[in-house]
Amino acid sequence: MAASFSFTQIPTVSPLHQNPKKTDKTHEKSPRNTDSEDHVTHLLYNFKAPFELKQVHSHIIKNNLSPTILPLNKVGHICSLSTPVSLSNNFDYARKIFESVDKPEIIIWNSILKDLATGDNPREAILLFTKLRFHDILPDTFGCSFVLKACSLLLSLYTGKIIHGFVLKSGFGPDIFVQNTLIHMYACCGVMGASNQIFHKMDQRDVITYNTMITHNFKIGDYVAGRHLFDEMGERNVTSWTAMIAGYTQLGKPEEAINMFHEMEKAKVRPNEVTVVSVLSACADMGALDLGRKLHLYIKRRGFCSNIRVCNTLIDMYVKCGCLDKAREVFYEMQKRTVVSWSTMIMGLAVHGHGLEAFKLFDKMKEENVRPNRVTFVGILHACSHMGLVEEGLRLFDSMVRDHGLEAEIEHYGCMVDLFSRSGLLKEAREFIDTMPIEPSGAIWGALLGGCRVHKNVEMGEEVIKHLLELEPQNDGYYVVLSNIYAAADRWEDAARVRRLMKERGIRKTPGCSSIVVDGIVHEFLAGDGSHPQAKEIYERWEQLAQELKLEGYVPDTSLVLLDMEEEEKEHSLYRHSEKLAVVFGLMNAPPGKPIRIMKNLRVCRDCHVALKLVSRVSGRQIVLRDRNRFHCFMDGECSCRDYW
Repeated sequence: MAASFSFTQIPTVSPLHQNPKKTDKTHEKSPRNTDSEDHVTHLLYNFKAPFELKQVHSHIIKNNLSPTILPLNKVGHICSLSTPVSLSNNFDYARKIFESVDKPEIIIWNSILKDLATGDNPREAILLFTKLRFHDILPDTFGCSFVLKACSLLLSLYTGKIIHGFVLKSGFGPDIFVQNTLIHMYACCGVMGASNQIFHKMDQRDVITYNTMITHNFKIGDYVAGRHLFDEMGERNVTSWTAMIAGYTQLGKPEEAINMFHEMEKAKVRPNEVTVVSVLSACADMGALDLGRKLHLYIKRRGFCSNIRVCNTLIDMYVKCGCLDKAREVFYEMQKRTVVSWSTMIMGLAVHGHGLEAFKLFDKMKEENVRPNRVTFVGILHACSHMGLVEEGLRLFDSMVRDHGLEAEIEHYGCMVDLFSRSGLLKEAREFIDTMPIEPSGAIWGALLGGCRVHKNVEMGEEVIKHLLELEPQNDGYYVVLSNIYAAADRWEDAARVRRLMKERGIRKTPGCSSIVVDGIVHEFLAGDGSHPQAKEIYERWEQLAQELKLEGYVPDTSLVLLDMEEEEKEHSLYRHSEKLAVVFGLMNAPPGKPIRIMKNLRVCRDCHVALKLVSRVSGRQIVLRDRNRFHCFMDGECSCRDYW
């Protein structure tokens, strides 16, 4: 269309700015004039090559219009980065257009550099910077900062060093804007030493300087240096606080993140959407439901509900705090959902034992033309695993690869091995591992070992442990599971041999630890721990409760005790499990009728599972237990997992 266009058809009055009165009937009826006007109007904003730009420019000159109606950034982009033979001429052509507007040329180039550096292809910013130097156009501090930003995104240390040299040679070194960008560039490229060197040599630092250094120190795991910088800085803004909170959260220190948020509240700094996301993530890790609920109210007041990332994190927080109803509420109130929204909700339903609902949501997701990703399939395969749906799991695994073009990753293989193992298909699980196109990880073999424990297959357990001890020789959990397998088979000598091996290798069993939040305070209980201020009362109350449970049919499962001792001693050992202590503390201290929410670092044992079901019946309380693998919601003597976990 562009090639057939002729400027002899253009009317004397611009169609871009006004609609002239039509006095000539022949002119009024001419379709050729209308076509040419529409073409020029279209090209003014949509030209994609220097040739099309020149057509529009000719029209502007012919009709005595101002060149300022041209989108100058696009002019520079098209002329400087297009690749015909006459590239240099195109660049000069753009410069002539810039000379005809009442605006310094360097400001236009800077604007283009900024657009390119933050666009989809930051490499173009570097190419343009090179061309500016080739044409003896001296970039200023802003131009240097924009191209350094592009180097940060591309992790292009070599180019960044060249730009740094140009900065020093041009006398821009002391400019704080450039120095801040250099700090960021070197840190992004993994050269934190250079960032520190620039930082310590700076005569003047601003809040951006400190925020950049804090963020990158946390990224490399140096939270001590990050905290020191935060304490040292004078002025702090919301970004400063958010950098600290996000840093602690990402390093797996949710308690420090929440404490930092409380400090932020005392400083009367209003959280923004990024802050809220970081604090909600910390709440999810800590199980701090009360704070999460307060943040939800804040989100509503500030109008953050339209932010998809905020809502997705809110769903994740409610799921991980065992409050599935609120997670559903947030999900269904969202005006727009991404694949992350659907995947988070599907995984939440799966780990809470609502597998059928997870399948319905998965089908609904596809009906709404939301393409599932790898995380979605981890969630739905997880649902299959915890429902024992072997055939459905196999179908979905094949569909993921065949119908959705997604390559199976280690998490998906782990779900399948777990599915086979839980269902007692240990031979099939072993064969599946043998056919995997990738090397099985410790988690893969660990899933099979867990199946050996549940189904008491000593021989296969011994075979699997050999692989695990090669991959993760210091993982105490695998030794404990093997010892469990031997104890269940009354092979006490073998169980003792495993314990001796742990001792020889300096491996200690991770103690069971359960936590509960009451009145905003986190209370932690270790197995057999007597350090809590209410320890005496807790143990006395459990002894009373145990008698009530026995009247309901509770028989302590002493086969779980790995030591060869008297039955009464084994019972008392079971009574001191951390989740039992936490539940009793909750019954004693939580407001009547309020659900008791427990977080445990290990998997719940069979004895505690049976006991907590009965506790929920005799106390009339809902008990939500989040263990290492999933959630158990105990109510009226039943569990959401239906005793399949």
